Amino acid sequence: MRKTGQEEVRVLLGNVAIARGIVEAGCHVVTSYPGTPSSEIVPAVVEFKNELGLDTYIEWSANEKVAFDNALAASLTGKRAAVAMKQVGLNVASDSLMSSAYTGVIGGLVIISCDDPGPHSSQTEQDSRFFAMFAKVPAYDPSTPQEAKEMVKEAFELSETFEIPVLLRPTIRVSHAKQSVRLSPLKVLDRPANFEKNPERWAATPKYRLVLHKRLNETLQKIRERFENDTKWNYETGKSRGASLGIITCSVSFVSLMDILEELNLKSAINVLKIGTPYPLPQKRIADFIKRQKRVLIIEETDSVIESQIIDKSKVLGRLTGHIPLEGELDPDGIHNILADVLRELGITNLEKITDSKLDKLVEKLKLQVRKPTLCAGCPERAAFFAIKKALPKAIYASDIGCYTLGLNLKAVDTVLDMGAGITLASGFYQAYHQDKKDIAIVATMGDSTFYHSGTASLLNAVYNNARFILVILDNEITAMTGMQPTPGIGITADGSEGRKIPIKELIKGCGVKWIKTIDPYDIKKLVKLLKEARTYTQRKDGGIAVIIARHPCIIRYPEVCEDNPVKVEITDDCDGCNYCIDYFECPALYINEEKNLVEIDRMFCVDCGVCIDACPKGAIIPIEKQNKARL
Repeated sequence: MRKTGQEEVRVLLGNVAIARGIVEAGCHVVTSYPGTPSSEIVPAVVEFKNELGLDTYIEWSANEKVAFDNALAASLTGKRAAVAMKQVGLNVASDSLMSSAYTGVIGGLVIISCDDPGPHSSQTEQDSRFFAMFAKVPAYDPSTPQEAKEMVKEAFELSETFEIPVLLRPTIRVSHAKQSVRLSPLKVLDRPANFEKNPERWAATPKYRLVLHKRLNETLQKIRERFENDTKWNYETGKSRGASLGIITCSVSFVSLMDILEELNLKSAINVLKIGTPYPLPQKRIADFIKRQKRVLIIEETDSVIESQIIDKSKVLGRLTGHIPLEGELDPDGIHNILADVLRELGITNLEKITDSKLDKLVEKLKLQVRKPTLCAGCPERAAFFAIKKALPKAIYASDIGCYTLGLNLKAVDTVLDMGAGITLASGFYQAYHQDKKDIAIVATMGDSTFYHSGTASLLNAVYNNARFILVILDNEITAMTGMQPTPGIGITADGSEGRKIPIKELIKGCGVKWIKTIDPYDIKKLVKLLKEARTYTQRKDGGIAVIIARHPCIIRYPEVCEDNPVKVEITDDCDGCNYCIDYFECPALYINEEKNLVEIDRMFCVDCGVCIDACPKGAIIPIEKQNKARL
């Protein structure tokens, strides 16, 4: 932390900078459902709230639609509200987003949708800027943490000026970048909630929605004119008279491009137009820029949002012409190579392409062992998957989004679609086979946080339609994958205060399930037996869906569970290197000693959970105490 004159500067993560922008804008309500790369925003708002003594309402919501609706309601009372999520979370909130664009807002409403080009931790690479176009809401596209903070503040002002929701779309390299960020004073807005009833607007019938749609289109045209004159986020670098090649770019691609041009001494030879407001696109500014260049390359992540909006594409090179990859993140090396290809094609210069990145070369020199993604040592979900595969080896395994997607490695996950689909696909599989009068074992797996997010409606539907399968709720008492956020089952709210605990078993009962059992998955033998009982129940004439709550705390969030009751194990001479424990149990604490061709324990990873005792078919993994007694 340092001060420049009266200005304080802090090194902030992009998401923390966004949180700071939310706070500086005087935002009253912040809601979210966690999801990488957006997860750090809410905890940072909580930190600023505590540091500055603010009265901000902050919540981890049950899902993204719930988060959106809560924020929207606050906006309708005149308060400023922000809702944060990852790009696929916007799918969940899309129904509300589309409708709110028509009805509009009163207090500023900013939607922060963090995109994941790559993708690094998502099931799609979808571009939230297309959602802005689809929903007809203006969008800001920051290229740095500092820009993201300032854009948040401007987005609130734009939202209130035009009474419209506004989208901020940071990509993962903005959300997770660090930068020295200039802080500004907080805007203090004393706004008591005051919802003014207006059924024609807030409860509009389809006929009046046509009127609202017309108003929305008129509003967007006004915002486009404002963006045409914006020189803060939309500006040029290079020669004003034009060049052989001009580049239109945005987001973090702009930062990477400028670094490359400076390194290659091409900043004066190539003109760049940086776009920070991709929708509604400042068409006149872009048309003028294109007119002055011989050819124009569009570099943007993740899709052709700017490119597709350009009216005259006769000079344009980009995704639509095959000059930019249709998928994947545009990292600096990738942008360098794209630039090299285009410069060579246009006969401007022969720029050498990068074949091996410096990072790849450094990693290769280190000769590090490459490890595939795997569940943590001691993870209770590994025990559950091992038992499922052992009890019902020929079942169909429908799973879901979470750490437990890595049940793939244990060959106990066949499908992963989206949040809640573990249950819905299991139900669909049952109905498809039942139609053919075939009885087949089906096991759905879903985490506790995902069940609260979207499992209840899925389970209720399955029960209502007489589906039969086994549902294993992997209850590790936390939202582990996205940063250890609390779930409704814990009863702790976003700022750490006490909420009302919602027992997961009561929800399952409320969905109409009659057969519900709770077990610690560490006891693999009992879980195998229980799974077989569950399968029998699904086959009984009076049976139905069987639910097993496999409850054991996450070993990363609650390490004391093993630390207080350690089960230290040892591998005996009975090990013959069959690799069964490696291939089918896959604990990172177990590895093959290549010289001896035997399994050994890596004590650096081992958490002394003792679960691997049941993973060895030869009985070669035993408690150390038992081994010591045998030696005596």
